[in-house]
Amino acid sequence: MNLTISGHHLDVTPALREYVLTKLDRVTRHFDQVVDITVLLSVEKNKEKERRQKAEVTVHVKGKDIFVEQSHEDLYAAIDQLMDKLDRQVCRHKDKVQDHHHVAAKRIDAAAP
Repeated sequence: MNLTISGHHLDVTPALREYVLTKLDRVTRHFDQVVDITVLLSVEKNKEKERRQKAEVTVHVKGKDIFVEQSHEDLYAAIDQLMDKLDRQVCRHKDKVQDHHHVAAKRIDAAAP
């Protein structure tokens, strides 16, 4: 699994990098077929004095790219909310990929002589 953590108008500190890694462990625990993860942390400066912290993640799994973004005044809160969204989307993708078909009872009885 390739992991890229980068910052836009922001220095990615070791503490911030470690926080993102611990949060990503929850996602990779649910679904281990992750090929590539790209995390972008940025600070947007609006015309108002309010600074928005933004976190984006792109997860490349077999057959699909999952993109999630979240903004908040606090970057750690944005990362928390982002990982909650990502976890839901990865679980939904895992459900779609798994085979949920059941063999009918009539076919089981007919197959056994």
